[in-house]
Amino acid sequence: MIETMNRIARFFDAEYADYMEDLPALQAYAQRTAGPLLELGCGTGRLLIPLARAGYAVTGVDLSPEMLAIARAKRAAADLAERVTLIEGDYATAALGGPYRFAFCVMNTFLHLLTIEDQAAALRHWRQHLAPRGLLLLDLFHPDHRQLAELDGRLVWDKTWRDPASGATVMKFVACTGDLARQLLHVTMVYDETAPDGVLRRTVGSYDIHYMGRFEAELLLERAGYVLEAVYGGWDLSPFEGNCDRLILVARRRG
Repeated sequence: MIETMNRIARFFDAEYADYMEDLPALQAYAQRTAGPLLELGCGTGRLLIPLARAGYAVTGVDLSPEMLAIARAKRAAADLAERVTLIEGDYATAALGGPYRFAFCVMNTFLHLLTIEDQAAALRHWRQHLAPRGLLLLDLFHPDHRQLAELDGRLVWDKTWRDPASGATVMKFVACTGDLARQLLHVTMVYDETAPDGVLRRTVGSYDIHYMGRFEAELLLERAGYVLEAVYGGWDLSPFEGNCDRLILVARRRG
């Protein structure tokens, strides 16, 4: 996993640089709790910087040194070293500091924990770093089992963009296969860079995720010492329904 994240760090940063669909809801919860804030799996700091600019003390933890190198560069460029703390390590076991009033784990990052035992252990670990009645938000994709059953590993074009630094055109392709019995999804990403002189460079990375349904997630949270507060079906914080693409859970530390 860490090798893949290191390999694709610059692609990941470019691909999601303008993605801010989740930011307004996270800012609302940050305002409600007043911080400090913790992002579990912060990547290249996409969310840390705007939250710090809004005045919050934020900590981000990530396993990938390459991801964090980009986050550090952003922190320096924004002159936010006093508000942004970065921790390199496994978010499921690392010393995270705190206590935090609001922690969040977005973009399916929680699903990189591949067993129920690992997921439950991580939730208990995070609970220890939350303040009394502190909140945890999990952002997961809502599985459509009909679509999962159709995944056959075929390589499909996802998107294309231009790298402003090198002038290269980047094409991203994705292949997925699913194991319905084990609730596992295997994802392979292929990035083809075509330089202005026509030279082609290919970068490949892969990872697995363990997806889950609503009630499985709710049960995990309950057994790990949380009280469910809300379940949303999107970042507009609309109610969760069966046809929603996202499953966003907000839970409060119990005790």
